[in-house]
Amino acid sequence: MKKKLLDQLCDEIRVRHYSIRTEQAYTQWVKRFILFHNKRHPAEMGAPEISMFLSHLAVVGNVAASTQNQALNAIVFFYKQVIKKELKDFDTLIRAKNHKKLPVVLNKDEINSLFPHLNGVYRLIAGLLYGSGLRLLEALRLRVKDIDFKYKQVTVRHGKGAKDRVTMLPASYSAQLQLHLKKVKIIHLQDIGEGNGEVYLPNALDRKYPTAPKSWGWQYVFPAPVLSVDPRSGKNRRHHLSESMVQKRIKEAVIKSGITKQASPHTLRHSFATHLLENGYDIRTVQELLGHSDVKTTMIYTHVLNTPGIAVKSPLD
Repeated sequence: MKKKLLDQLCDEIRVRHYSIRTEQAYTQWVKRFILFHNKRHPAEMGAPEISMFLSHLAVVGNVAASTQNQALNAIVFFYKQVIKKELKDFDTLIRAKNHKKLPVVLNKDEINSLFPHLNGVYRLIAGLLYGSGLRLLEALRLRVKDIDFKYKQVTVRHGKGAKDRVTMLPASYSAQLQLHLKKVKIIHLQDIGEGNGEVYLPNALDRKYPTAPKSWGWQYVFPAPVLSVDPRSGKNRRHHLSESMVQKRIKEAVIKSGITKQASPHTLRHSFATHLLENGYDIRTVQELLGHSDVKTTMIYTHVLNTPGIAVKSPLD
């Protein structure tokens, strides 16, 4: 029996080792596209129908350009890999132009006012975002083996663009993080005692190393408070802490501290880069720590160094 179209889409995504988030996003966009056209079979449709859907998202849905482009990526992938339709049909499709935004950066006084309103694990995570320049998901996906206390460094595995990199571990957080890991280990041992204790391993490593999913080194540094069912394997595992929980706590801390900027967890990474440049570190060094492929991406943080009043004076002054 032939699989349903969305199941075929999932298979094509998994063959390419895309993340579960990409799988969920792509399947949702394709489903919305098909429902928008009253469940017409995708093979009967093409570029005009896709353009109608994207226009609807922009005009009626008022979605951001990045969201519209994600929908287009999902649908084009679906047509290319599942429907096997020639890509020449998509030549007329126009990608939405993303607005170039300057990053929101907290100054050092604002950073100092923010952290007292964070406690426990959320303070530790925020410390790694600002002190190590990690993205939120990179911090949450850290495994115990990725933290080297002796060399004071953090290894980011399979970061954005499927790249690994090494960045610094803030010395001021080393003792707190070690104490945190002792508590995490107690939870892990309790899980094992109850017949659980497994974590997700990438690239089918659990088949190559059957004992690895329960080993201490592979456990998440910031585990979720409860066990959950893995959507792909169906196994009961302890995943990492959810992004939404961290985002909520940091948002609350921003409000309590009286910061008026639209700050988020990613703002701490922006602040890490900007403050390093302010302290005189070479932009290439900052590029490596952030994991940027092109130094042009890192150069956006120099906007703070070139603001009026520092490099240029107003004619009114």
